Amino acid sequence: MKTSVLNGMKVLAVDDEPDVLETLKEVVLLDAPECKIEVATRFEDAREKLTNRIYDLVILDLMGVQGFDLLKIASDRDVPSVVLTAHELNPEALKRSIQLGARAYFPKYKLSEIVAYLEGVLTTDYVHGWGNLFQELRGHFDVRFGNQWMEADKRFWSQFEARVASRKKKLIE
Repeated sequence: MKTSVLNGMKVLAVDDEPDVLETLKEVVLLDAPECKIEVATRFEDAREKLTNRIYDLVILDLMGVQGFDLLKIASDRDVPSVVLTAHELNPEALKRSIQLGARAYFPKYKLSEIVAYLEGVLTTDYVHGWGNLFQELRGHFDVRFGNQWMEADKRFWSQFEARVASRKKKLIE
């Protein structure tokens, strides 16, 4: 069994659904038994932990726990953050997550695969990681919201795509 990069890390997971947090802990600790994972089900508890403790990674739900506010706190403290999503997967939430510094989105229905995903997030730089994820999300968004969904904020998405393309070009060279 390979050693997970999560071993030895301190992780905060925030979701208003205790069963999601329990599953998340079980899955992470199965593959990374030396990971120290703390949980919070309420915004106030998560804010207190984020403000007064040091974490290597934060996993956040957006709904029910003021996830965008917590994402801002984590970003201000330079803590990589992954957004857990079930329902909040839409263009505006994606844009806001990128602006606030989230490293990636992860769907709750794939919790059994989260360790490999988190390892990828932690070992890939921000722009390259979003570039890979964005290709997947773009196809999903095109189907769900129509292929004009980026038109609402064309400047933002053009700049974002240019950043991703520039980073990919540098990696190839």
